[in-house]
Amino acid sequence: MSEIKETLQEAEEQVVEAGVHNFSKEESWVKPEEPLLNERLEWFKDQKLGLMMHWGPYSQLGMVESWALSDEDGDWSRDHVDWTDDMEEFKREYFDLNKTFNPIRFQPDKWADLAADNGFKYLLFTTKHHDGFCMWDTHTTDYRITGTDTPFHRHRYADICRELFDAFRAKGLGISAYFSKADWHTPYYWAPGMERGRHMWRGPSYDPQKYPWLWEQFVQFTHEQIMELMTRYGRIECLWLDAGWVRDGGRVPQDIRLGEVVERARKHQPWLLVADRTVGGPYENIVTPEQTIPDRPMNIPWESCITVGHSFAFGYDDQYKSARQLAHILLEVVAKGGNLALNVGPQPDGRLPAGAIRSIKALGEWLKVHGEGIYGTRICDPYFTDGWAFTRKENVTYAFRLYKKDEDVQQQLVIPYTGGVKRIELVGTSDELAYERTAAGLVVTLPSAEVTEAAPITHTFRLFAE
Repeated sequence: MSEIKETLQEAEEQVVEAGVHNFSKEESWVKPEEPLLNERLEWFKDQKLGLMMHWGPYSQLGMVESWALSDEDGDWSRDHVDWTDDMEEFKREYFDLNKTFNPIRFQPDKWADLAADNGFKYLLFTTKHHDGFCMWDTHTTDYRITGTDTPFHRHRYADICRELFDAFRAKGLGISAYFSKADWHTPYYWAPGMERGRHMWRGPSYDPQKYPWLWEQFVQFTHEQIMELMTRYGRIECLWLDAGWVRDGGRVPQDIRLGEVVERARKHQPWLLVADRTVGGPYENIVTPEQTIPDRPMNIPWESCITVGHSFAFGYDDQYKSARQLAHILLEVVAKGGNLALNVGPQPDGRLPAGAIRSIKALGEWLKVHGEGIYGTRICDPYFTDGWAFTRKENVTYAFRLYKKDEDVQQQLVIPYTGGVKRIELVGTSDELAYERTAAGLVVTLPSAEVTEAAPITHTFRLFAE
């Protein structure tokens, strides 16, 4: 344990800039001791593509989730607050959004169908963001989707987490539960009249070491919420914890005794993985880059969360990435050893944005042909280089040639791969290709039908090992 402590102390300080979290160094990752957890990490690395969702009352505003509540983060998070200059009034208005949140067009089965039909393997859903609003039927607070102040509480799908988790499981998809360790609504964390006065930051409004009795109430509150999710909502593959500043150490020590509650949860769900983001150590089983892809392969379990549009929460004027952009992002992530958690922000009425659906379906069409080189693969030298992505599965290496939208397709290609090969096939056809070994790699000639004016998203080759 002393070695783990030293690793944690050496890990870089948690940084949040404009709502984007840093990610832990590869060196801070600690391999679990339990064989079952290592088995589940291999399962996780097989999945490759998850559907992430940020959804809550904040979706009504069409702006960033939660962050505008933090005065210390106001310089970037309040750009779209254009109806008032009184930030105390804004906070009251924000916290009252539960009173108008009524997503009556929510159809969980349709969401699950969309995901399953288009190549997603798990759901990563925001059960509670930093603003403290709970999307499940918690008994710890009235600030919840089933609370009497929320008009949706009478709806047959009112317990949103239960409905979504059940619908996605029914399609064979895994469940990853996002949970913010910070809670800006509960008086156990942002306690009124404490040291910070009205000027809030992302941490507590008081020093936990000066008010241990108050901090203990927050710890118990957090443990109870986590255990509700872990015992009343079926099988959970991963507890995905946000708010990395809530930890033992850092700017203000905030020890929630995470190990204690995780071990309690694992008595019910022994397979449970945990992503304690940016903290490192034994409870960050999965490292989570955000809106970025590492510049080199990482041979540890990791997952980039990247948006289909520009923002995590729903935006009224959001623009969505094309299938080409999404496939190329997925290929870079997978070639470097990670999973992609592709985020969609549902609308306040309960539907998914039409533009996001179009992008997801287009990515799904590409995956139906090329997904064999994505799922269940592992990293393979030369990884991601010069317009090529490489993956490996058993005795087959997959080589993806990534095309820009207006790029010319050459009939003769040089695959920059120097490993031993006995046969090359083109995915999506029945063609076996003639090839020539050179110092630069494998020279292959495409069938004439593949040399088209409009560049495809990729050409994908199976390279069979000698």
